[in-house]
Amino acid sequence: MPTGKIERETTQGRADVGDAPIAETLGTLAHKVLSSSRHAESRELARATGERTTTSPEVVVRLDPDDAYDVVLVILPKHRIAEVLPVLAANDRTPSVMFFGNNAAGPDAMIDAIGRDRVLLGFPGAAAVPRGGAIRYAITSAREQPTTIGELDGSKSARIVAIASALRAAGFPVSVCTNMDAWLKTHVAEILPTVCALYQAGGEPEQLASSDAALRLMVRSIREGYQVLRANGVPITPGNHRVFEWLPESVFLFLMRRMVKAETTAIKLGHAEQGRAEWQCLADEFRSLIERVDVPTPSIDTAYRQLSPASAAAE
Repeated sequence: MPTGKIERETTQGRADVGDAPIAETLGTLAHKVLSSSRHAESRELARATGERTTTSPEVVVRLDPDDAYDVVLVILPKHRIAEVLPVLAANDRTPSVMFFGNNAAGPDAMIDAIGRDRVLLGFPGAAAVPRGGAIRYAITSAREQPTTIGELDGSKSARIVAIASALRAAGFPVSVCTNMDAWLKTHVAEILPTVCALYQAGGEPEQLASSDAALRLMVRSIREGYQVLRANGVPITPGNHRVFEWLPESVFLFLMRRMVKAETTAIKLGHAEQGRAEWQCLADEFRSLIERVDVPTPSIDTAYRQLSPASAAAE
């Protein structure tokens, strides 16, 4: 990337819902979408603001060993990452591969498969769900949750600056993080209790906002998760989330209730039911962190029971 610009970029993900905001916005910059689905039909997109557009991203159905891109964005549920590692390993002409999603296990599997120098980590500040014949999506603000990316060593390298510039040009607020592994582990410590509380409350954000018991379990599970991370030597990241460790529980509950009532929450949590396989995978990864330390986690243990097949059947 000698020019400091992203000239050729491809996104590997699902061509149904998860990649919709990425596909539409990067598509305007002539980036390609490499999808695990072979369906490349046009899709109507409805942004949370009410704006409606139709996108027809240029789709390629596989990454061949001789294909050359500046960067590949891998946007897949965590439990499906292993499927694409051999394909990425076979293609050594792409110097940068950004794994763009949930991860509580760290980057070791990616490093082992394709080499440390090629691995980048990130998380999109966007979400999408099918709704009323269209895909409804939201791009979250810089204050709420910018698209966050980083090098494994935390450096502000030329390539990470170039990727950030391309994403900003596509309309995404972007933050370059110096410890993406900690950021992703912190995110899992927060999102899993939220999803489990959502299941407990009945599956809808409005139901969660009305359930004191589910919100209290969520808040206590998040705090236990923070304790687990600290005991593992993982700093709570971003740093402004550390306030949740010491806020009075009543204030934390008020903030979480307000959060789940927000307009974008229904979109961000809209894939919760379809994502059970990923949530279970992430719970297993986080349990591995729990098992390494001596931190009691009664609330997490209770919350994670919502992920079991029996709980799903009961719903």
